[in-house]
Amino acid sequence: MTAIPSHPDSITPAWLTERLRAAGLLERGSVTAIRWEPIGTGQVGDSVRLHVSYDQPGAGPATLAGKFPAADPTSRGTAAMFGLYAKEVGFYRELQQHLGVRVPRTIAAEIAPDGVDFILLFEDLGPARGGNQIAGCTAEDARVGVIQAAALHAPSWGHAEILATEWLQPKPEVITQIGALYPNAQAIFRERYADSLEPEFMALCEELAEVNAERMGRQDPPQCLIHGDFRLDNMLFDIKGGAEPIAVLDWQTVALGNAMTDIGYFLGTGIGDELRRVHENELLDLYCAEMTARGVPLTRDAIWDDYVIGALHGVSTAVFSAAYVERTERGDANFLSMARGGCALALQHGSIAKLKG
Repeated sequence: MTAIPSHPDSITPAWLTERLRAAGLLERGSVTAIRWEPIGTGQVGDSVRLHVSYDQPGAGPATLAGKFPAADPTSRGTAAMFGLYAKEVGFYRELQQHLGVRVPRTIAAEIAPDGVDFILLFEDLGPARGGNQIAGCTAEDARVGVIQAAALHAPSWGHAEILATEWLQPKPEVITQIGALYPNAQAIFRERYADSLEPEFMALCEELAEVNAERMGRQDPPQCLIHGDFRLDNMLFDIKGGAEPIAVLDWQTVALGNAMTDIGYFLGTGIGDELRRVHENELLDLYCAEMTARGVPLTRDAIWDDYVIGALHGVSTAVFSAAYVERTERGDANFLSMARGGCALALQHGSIAKLKG
């Protein structure tokens, strides 16, 4: 067993007893047994629910949630290559306490020097309703998602300490690597989904690949922290049996950037085109109102262009992820859902032209 239990079978009662005591969740007794079951649909990391037994009944939490490296070697290799596991551990260790966004309480956040073996241990937020990228969501789900985006962006907006965080700084070698890999990702995406994705959407993906090749490495000064994968599969709704409306998970893509990357992503690739078209203006106004209330005055007119460009992040994420994580039936449906929503927004509002401009 490694020093860090990077698989649920590696967690010993002694290790968990120590972590629960350090977190103030176990004042008496010890853990005697642990069993686990998989939860969630993540492709970059594997999540489980732990059922914990104690030598004194009721001594500590009966269940916990844990996250580990993906069992699939392709997904694990991609995550390690881009430092995704280290980013998520870093988020829970160093950043989440500065923000207003609802995330699970962290009991352990540990990672090995190789950036691959890690464990994240959290409070169990169940019973809850997992967001479902393919099924979509209600307008109310979209509203509480937008409010959480503001709870992330506003506290970190212009925050000198956060913006100077060393491990969040863009790495030129990673940007170069993404640029080199993207044309191959688009080729795989084209071959895999040419018969499934609408021709006008595939054409936009092709055009975006060409534009990305020209623009790779160009970055505007960051405004704030962004989630980077702000969509339904990374959200839990009605957590703790409806006691709270939402929590946001899966912070392995946390970055410094433009807030509209998250909002364009969420409204484009996240909530579904039909819901977005009906509620787009309302949701953007809600976001601006929330940001303004939190001390960052914004208007829909001021954010519009960045929002329209931000939607393209979801398209490129769908293309790149489809090529470099484990292929599954649900994954195919997920990436097609993302591409359709993002491409529909981009075509309606002229995202490519704005990006070029």
